[in-house]
Amino acid sequence: MAIFGEVKTVLSQIDLNKFGKAFSYIEKLQDSSSDEYKAIINTKLDECIKIVLDDNNFVLFQSYITKSKEDCLFESHQKYIDIQYIFDGIEIMEVENIKNLKIAKEYNETLDFANYFQTNNASSLIIKKNELAIFYPSDAHMPCIKVDKNGKVIKAVFKIAV
Repeated sequence: MAIFGEVKTVLSQIDLNKFGKAFSYIEKLQDSSSDEYKAIINTKLDECIKIVLDDNNFVLFQSYITKSKEDCLFESHQKYIDIQYIFDGIEIMEVENIKNLKIAKEYNETLDFANYFQTNNASSLIIKKNELAIFYPSDAHMPCIKVDKNGKVIKAVFKIAV
């Protein structure tokens, strides 16, 4: 079941034993004097930077321009839970249970990734700066969708081992 909202709100709803390292890192991303803040703010457009946090956690810094919904597909992961934290910008993320979707691209174990076709039954989330969404393996999610017009997003996607 997906969880979403402001960082402080979500923090009160999660297991710190599982997610504590990611949320500690998010605190550093919010501190403009930290090295982590300086690294993510300098992420170039269409760049993806992987930072290993430990054996079970890593984070991807991403910077991109949001897209029309028609240009997106749902995705899911079996090995990792996603925490998608918007550092800057705004986007729509749709979410739907994988059981309710048709597979577009079969699961690739090496990439921990499957794609699904769109549906009209998904829930839409508008995620803004300093907000996040947590997606579990049963949550197919479609991020990167523009709100009103295409805009730049800087995001940290935390991968937490199941």
